[in-house]
Order: sequence, then C-alpha cells, then structure tokens
Amino acid sequence: MQGNIKNINGLVLLLFCLTGFFTIAQSESHIPLPENQEEGYPRLYITQDGEKALQKTIKKEAWAQEVLVGIHKRIDAYVERHVDDPEWIVSRLQMYWKTKSTNIYVNGINYSHADGEAPVPTVRFVGSRDYTTPYGKPKLEDVLPYMDDPRGLYLPNKSKEGHPFEWVEISKTGRIIYSINEEIIGLARDAAFVYWLENDERFAKFSYDIFHTYMEGMSYRSEPIDLLNGHIQTLVGFTNFQVIHEGVLRDNAELYDFLHSYIEAKHNDEIEMYDNTIKRWTDQIIKNGVPQNNWNLHQAKVILKAAMVLRDNDDYADGKGREYYIDYILNVTSARQWSLTKFIEYGYDENNGVWAECPGYSQGVTKDLTNFIRDFDNTFDHNLLPYTPVMPKAVKMLPQYLFPNGQTVAFGDSYYGSLYTEAMSDMIRIAKKNNDKELEEEFTGMYRLFTQNLNGPRKDRKAKADISSFFASKPLELNPKYKKGDIQDYITQTFYAPNVSWFVQRMGTGKDGMMVSLNASLGNHMHANGINMELYGKGFVQGADPGKGAGYLQPIYLEYYSQFPAHNTVMVDGVSSYTEMLSYHAFDLLGQYPKSEQKEGFYKDITYSDVYFLEPETQSDQTRLVSIVKTGEAMGYYVDIFRSKKQRKGDKFHDYFYHNLGQSMQISDTNGNPLILTPSEEMGFAGGHLYAFDYMWDKKSVRTQNDYQAEWKIDMPDGEDDVYMNLWMKGTEGREVFSIKSPPNKAFKGDHGLPYEVDKAPYLTLAARQHGEAWEHPFVSVYEPFTASEGKSIVSIKSFDDENGSSDFVGLHIKHKSGREDLVFSSTKNRTAKYKGTVTDAVYALVGNEKNGDFILFMGNGTKMETNGFSVKAAEKGNVVFERKNGKLYLHNEVPVTLKSDKEEQQFGVGPYRSIE
Repeated sequence: MQGNIKNINGLVLLLFCLTGFFTIAQSESHIPLPENQEEGYPRLYITQDGEKALQKTIKKEAWAQEVLVGIHKRIDAYVERHVDDPEWIVSRLQMYWKTKSTNIYVNGINYSHADGEAPVPTVRFVGSRDYTTPYGKPKLEDVLPYMDDPRGLYLPNKSKEGHPFEWVEISKTGRIIYSINEEIIGLARDAAFVYWLENDERFAKFSYDIFHTYMEGMSYRSEPIDLLNGHIQTLVGFTNFQVIHEGVLRDNAELYDFLHSYIEAKHNDEIEMYDNTIKRWTDQIIKNGVPQNNWNLHQAKVILKAAMVLRDNDDYADGKGREYYIDYILNVTSARQWSLTKFIEYGYDENNGVWAECPGYSQGVTKDLTNFIRDFDNTFDHNLLPYTPVMPKAVKMLPQYLFPNGQTVAFGDSYYGSLYTEAMSDMIRIAKKNNDKELEEEFTGMYRLFTQNLNGPRKDRKAKADISSFFASKPLELNPKYKKGDIQDYITQTFYAPNVSWFVQRMGTGKDGMMVSLNASLGNHMHANGINMELYGKGFVQGADPGKGAGYLQPIYLEYYSQFPAHNTVMVDGVSSYTEMLSYHAFDLLGQYPKSEQKEGFYKDITYSDVYFLEPETQSDQTRLVSIVKTGEAMGYYVDIFRSKKQRKGDKFHDYFYHNLGQSMQISDTNGNPLILTPSEEMGFAGGHLYAFDYMWDKKSVRTQNDYQAEWKIDMPDGEDDVYMNLWMKGTEGREVFSIKSPPNKAFKGDHGLPYEVDKAPYLTLAARQHGEAWEHPFVSVYEPFTASEGKSIVSIKSFDDENGSSDFVGLHIKHKSGREDLVFSSTKNRTAKYKGTVTDAVYALVGNEKNGDFILFMGNGTKMETNGFSVKAAEKGNVVFERKNGKLYLHNEVPVTLKSDKEEQQFGVGPYRSIE
C-alpha cells in the first residue's frame, strides 16, 4: 500500500521540508515547486490508484479494520438519520439562519454583532478570542436546530449544579460556536472518505448537504471588522479571532478531496463557487497572522492543504491556483506570512539548534518540522535532510532542556514533563529510508535512551479511529544492533542559548544530580521575569516556574503568572514589568565555568554563571551570580548572589522572590528558632505597585539585620524519604523578610511524583525586601537540598567582610559535616579583597579546604588569588582551577597563569584540567 499511496502529510510537508533547499544553499532564494503533481481526486492522503491497496490493507490488517469500524461507529447513526431527516444534522450547524448576516464586527477580543444580508444562511463567527467560559459545548443532540436567536446561544452552564441550559450572549461563549461546526464538518469529512472507499451514496449525500450549506454560507462572508481598529484586525480569520485556528478549512479541504468525484457528477456547477471560497479563505489566512513564531508554521499547514485541492494556475482567471499558493508559502515573504526559508532562518540558532521560543513551544516546532521532512520523503522519495542542516542539531539539543529527573525546564509558557521523542523517531525513519547507517545508529541510541520500555518487544498504541491512521508511517522498528545511547552524549555541564537568553548549569543525573536554570525574556511565549531561576534538588524541580496559570487573556495570567512576583527573581520598587509573550529583554552572560557545551577538560565539581540584566521599567542594573558546588556523591549546594540598583538612584526597595514546592515552609534564625512574623499589608497593589501583589495572600513579615533561613518540606507518604530545601540568607541593614502564599503552581502535568495536588495548593513563597538599594546590600543565598535520611551536609554558614573595606563585597564561610570548610568571595569592583590570609580580585572565588589537607581553589573572572601557601596570577581576567588531591596538584587555566609557592614559581600556558608537577 505504501508504494501507491500519495500521502498529503508528505505534500503538506513539502512546505517545510522544502525549506531545507534554502538552508543548504542560502544563496538560492527560490525553492523549486514539486513536479508531476496529481491531477485527479483524491490527492491529499491517497490517489485513486491507491484505493485497491487500501482496501486490501483493511481486509488483511486487524488494526486497519479497527480504524474503519471506529469511523463507522462515529458517523453511521447520523448518516442513517439523514436518510429520513435530512434537516437534522444540517440544522445543528452554527449559522446565521434567519439574519443571513454577511458582515461581522468584533470589539477587540470579543464578538460584537453582525449585519448585512445574503440570499442564504451564512457561517457564524466565534464568540471570543479568550476561550475561557463557564459554558459547555452541548452534545449535537442537545443543540437547538436553526439556532439564530437575539438572546445568543442555548448552552449548559458548567458552573452550576446539574449544568442547566441557559441563554447566553455570544461574546461569553468562547469557541463553542466554532467547536460545534468543527465537529459537524469532521463527521462530514469522515462520511466523504467512507463514500469514496465503499461507494455508498448515503454517506455522500450526508457529507455534501453539510459541506454545501457551510461553503455556500461562507462564500458570502466578509472579513470581520474590529470596531477598535486594533491589533485584532491583523489576526482575524473568517471563523476565528486567530487565523491559526482556521483548522476547519483544512477539514473542508479533506472533505472536498474525497467527495470531489461525487460533486463533479452531481453538482459540477457549484465547483467554481467552492474553489473561489477556498481561495478567499486562504487569502485571508495569508493576509493576517503573526510570522515570527509558530503561527507561520501553523498557517502554512492549513494553506497548503487548501491549496492542494485547487486546480492549476491556468484554470483560474486570476492565475491563482495550487502552484501559486504553494510557491507563496515557500518563497514569498509578506507582512504576516513569511516564506518558510525565512521562518527557519529567523527562528533557529544555527550554532546550537535552539528554536527561539520557550521550551514547550520549541520542542513542538522541531517535532512538526521533522514530521514534514519525514512525510515528504515518504511521498516524493526525496530526502531533504541534507538541505536542512540545522534539523539534526535541533533534535540533538533537546536533552539540554532536561533536569536530572528527566523533566524539561519550563520557563515561559511551558510545562514540566518528559522530553518529546517524536523528532528522534522521525530522524530514524529518514535514516532507514535513505540507508544512512551512521545517522540511524546515532538517533536509535538517542531514542532508546529517552523512550521507556524499549528493551523488550515493542507494543504500539492502538491506532486512532481517524482517516489519517490509514496513511501514517508503519510502526517504527529499531535495529537491535544499535544500543541505548549515553546521556553524556546529549547534555553538557553548561549550556547557553543566547537567542532565548537561557543558561543552564548541571551536575549528574537522578536524585542526587544538581541543576540550576537561568533565563531572561527573549523570544516568544516568555514572561516578564527579570533574571529568573529554576532550581533542582533531590529528585524534584523544587524552585519551579509556576506555568501560565490560565489562558493568555485571563487577568490572572496577565497580572500574576506572567509577571515578576510569580518567579524566582528580583523586582524593583514594586513596579518591574515589561511586555510578556514576545519579549526582547535578554541578559548578558558576563562569566561562566565551564564553557557552554564543553564536554571534557574541566573541573567537574564547580560551575558558575554571572549575568547582567537591565530592568527596563525602573532602569535598574541587576546581576545574578549562581554557582553549584558539589562536595560529595550525594551532597552539594548552590550559591546565589543577586545585586540590584537603580541607575538614577532613588531606590525605594528591591524584592527577592523565591517559591519552592512543599506542603510547609518555616522561617527561622540561624539557630533554628522561628522568626516572629506579623501580618503585613506592605506588599500590595496599594501604593502604585503591580496587581500581582494582590494575588498573593497571608503575607507576614519581620525586619531583621541578622542572618536567617527558610526550609521547605515535601512531606512524602509513609515509608518514603521526605525531601527538603534549606535556604540560608545573609542579613543586612534595611532587610525585611516575608512569608507569603502565592497562587498554585500550574506547570506540572501528568505523573510528577509529588505527594500533594500542586496545582491546587498555595505555592509557598519567601520574599526578602531590601529597603533602599540592593547592590552594596545584595541578596546573598545558599541553597541546600537534602532528604530526611541524609540530613544537611552544611553545619553552619557565616558571612565575613573584606579586610580591605570593599563596600560591595560578599564573603561566606561554610562549614560541612565532613570537616570541609569553604570560603566564598564575590565582588564587582575589580578590587583586591582579603580575609584571613586569602587574597583575590575575582568576581567569584571559592576556597575549599578538606579535613585531610586537600584543597580546591577556584578563581572566576579574576587575575589574582593567594591562599594555602600558593599564589595564582594571570595577566588577563579568566577562570582558573587549582587543586591538591591525594598529594598531587591539578590545574585548569583558561588564561595563562603563573603559579608560585614558597619553594618555586612556574608559568603555565592555557590548558585543560590536568596533573602538574
């Protein structure tokens, strides 16, 4: 069957796969169109020549029989009713049955009214761009026939007991109008397919009556008009507020494709009207939309399916047939529909393969594009992968999104969950078809690594009762010679993606792994979050992003979930904010260790990053220095130093927010005595601050200059180890500490392993408010995750001052149960700092002294470090690691250095981590 079937998924893919031609040779601005396109119908999923092969497959294969039975089960009752009552299903379409309106008016994101009159009923427009509504979509049996009433729609109210039906005005119905029509058109599409396959005219009559009523009504519809003359005017389609949601055009195209022979035989005079309607509808999708993100891709998928059921250019007076529309989406760039070549070039970082959206959307775009390349190859026997060199890299980078527990990072509009693996399987299919053994082995290893239960016989999921199931690729068979890959082949200790302003540091995997993810706000589906942090500990992303919380147009998304106080960041004067969604606020990466994507030649138990962010609302300088220090197999801690100050002075206050998973949070002094916090109204909208403050509740605070700590507990079921996060913070003059309950974390989906309903429980939050500037009084934190059975590895933390008097200096003395003692130094003024014989001028330095005399010296972005009888000097700023372990000396220097001890002095050129004499 495979050889005979023309798979429109491949044709549809033509669009994106052909983008590869541009990528491989960027000097070529034009992508050639496919030759020898099918002239007959159907042509999307299959051609007429493939009918017998499909029938043979259905007769032979149990899964195919199940698919067909499922389709019949869904539509047969409606088709049989249509024989005796042809008005029943048609009357359930959401049309302007009585008013026959042609002109639609919207008021911003909501439906307003309609006017004008056509000679036939016309298609009704959706109720709102915001799909959130207390009303439900009724079963078709409960939809009132010919419903066109000034009172609106008659719908069940899901917010009331028993879900009683009520009349509700259109603007409050979300997408229910569209959903009802989509369901009915879907039934008609399935019936068209069954007619083509089984030649039963009952199915053709059922399908045609729905199709004709809908398409004739659409032929009189005009572009909706936004009464506000705003942004919505550039987004609207004929049925929806957003052209990316015009999927019903794709459904109609598939229906038209299978029903075409019936229409030619019995209603040939209507074909011109149908074609012109499809073209007008397609033109509207091209005219509107958003080109610089996944919209461009989604629009193009619909456009291509619509185009493929049209005839050739020469068959239309305006010369706009299928070649015109295919060429348009491949090669033409207009204001709101870019060519696919520009789309890929704009969105991907060719150096690291990252797509310029938040992780959830990025994974989806990569999957969609590999789908296109795969299906295009299956259909046209042409491998476009060599023409799209960024795609293998885009697939291979996906594991960089992973925390040690296998969940992806979730900044912006993302969710915590498993890695998408479909792009990996697509690469295997492409490699197998083109006999590329090297590529097949690489991605088979990757696929095995990130897919569960592949060691034994593979069991595929039951095929969905959908037309597309007949034409999907055959089940993936993995070559048993190719074994599971190594996680270290796909992740690195640090990874930097400048096109989404994201930097990740990690060590290890599983429960005892450690990882911190920092992001600003560059790219699409991002939040206003400054320098945001996600923090991992003991099997969970404990310092987790909260998710998007609700629909993008809901107040709680706009005013809380997408704003600073919902994130682990620092907010200035209660007003820090900027445009969420498509955002242009990146941080600068000032320092890092090891270098991004470095796989060997570095010291593996320390990482750090130093980033700078200009907070635009208050014109504030912000820096965040974050380090992971591993002190044992299952032990380690995070250092977080956040500085913030307004460029123009006049700092009122800076708020450090940290949210952590857990059913309880305790705030205490360094001896474990609870701090006495009292109710406070200081952190609220009143006073000219963000609305976000008022979404938080049970706010209590205390002023203190002393060091303090907070501890979160994930209380696991009996018999399981409870999990904790301990946060120590340096006290300082002007500090106020808050205990807060924040709206629930909505970012976890599926089996996240947490023992409570995270999406319903308050997200327990500590906020540290620094009255005045927070540059010379920065937020200095040490985070230690631990379990009840292990206990804390840190015994005490104390701060110390620079003996040379640097005002912005941060010094920490950290003692461990093992007897190890760490000294942490940080300064921004490039001045030499000194403490008890240790001298350094680094932005970040660490001295780790073990009980047995071993030590580790780390100098981050500095030129000098003296301690333990050794001196490290560099002519230029850089990172240096100097270690003594078991009597041997080791060095990693990214800049030339001179090492000096009491006995000798020696110079070393740049070199990887190595043993030295």
